[in-house]
Amino acid sequence: MGITTKDLAELCGVSRTTIHRALHNTGRINPETKELILRTASKYDYRPDMLARGLVKGQTYYIGVVILDVDNRYFSQMLNAIVAEAKKNSYFVNITLHEKNKEDEKEQLCRLVDYHVDGIILSSINKGVEYKKFLENLKKPIVTIDNKIAEGIPFVGIDGRKAAADGTQKIIEKGYEKVVFVCPPLADKASENVYVHEMRAKGFQETLAKHPHIEGVLIDSWDYFDLSHGELDIKKRTAFFCTGDMIALDLIQNLKERGKTVVQDYGIMGFDNIDFLRYVSPKLWTISNAVSEVATTAVNLLFDIMNSEAAETEKILNSVVVGGETL
Repeated sequence: MGITTKDLAELCGVSRTTIHRALHNTGRINPETKELILRTASKYDYRPDMLARGLVKGQTYYIGVVILDVDNRYFSQMLNAIVAEAKKNSYFVNITLHEKNKEDEKEQLCRLVDYHVDGIILSSINKGVEYKKFLENLKKPIVTIDNKIAEGIPFVGIDGRKAAADGTQKIIEKGYEKVVFVCPPLADKASENVYVHEMRAKGFQETLAKHPHIEGVLIDSWDYFDLSHGELDIKKRTAFFCTGDMIALDLIQNLKERGKTVVQDYGIMGFDNIDFLRYVSPKLWTISNAVSEVATTAVNLLFDIMNSEAAETEKILNSVVVGGETL
């Protein structure tokens, strides 16, 4: 059993109040006494009892995170940034995965509340006013990322609509006469929250509407390999704009197996700017969605809400088109 503050007080010949002042740097204390306490605490490897401290303050020093999965590097990068930012505030992170199961998502949220986490960051596949009521009834600070659930629920993300519009414009400026937006998640929009992808599709469509001489095609099916191959036009320079980098990389591989070469036969752009793109050749054109900045902003917004500080309910961050070699 580790040494306690009571033990430290006896070893140093002071009160537990003085021990508390030295360890937490609060209140007035003689510098020599403080040095003695810290030296003794280090000698006996004192570790604070976070549970006891939390009970006193009504905090657990844990936040919960509910996301889709960790297979996609986007979510892995996001988790790294969340954990790092939480750690700066002496917080631990309890991570759960809903894997696109709407009821599992609800169950995990309830379980985190049962474990008395101090707040939650959520990437949801649920949406709507009824789900907003469910979240509000949990009586826990919650910040959402990626998919917007409903107005009034704190949200952090990028302007996906503008990002997709910028990407589409760049493809057109590169001289392509046909642009195919590949967005398989839209196939699930009737059953789950795909807000992120709906915004990207709108940005694509709005930009194409400004360029009537450019042919635009939207693929909203998980059968996107065959459909994409069918859209290659020998008469028009064709580019694919994919709603995710992994979709773009998979499409490049599939078209390669069909005898098509990127740049020579078509152009392609992804979305997310996942970290391992630096190992991919030719370098993929993509959209940076500021994943680390979104994650740290979400954590800090959550802490503001937990501390009852005045905070915006929505923070929209900037994104940029990242140049490559595939257009």
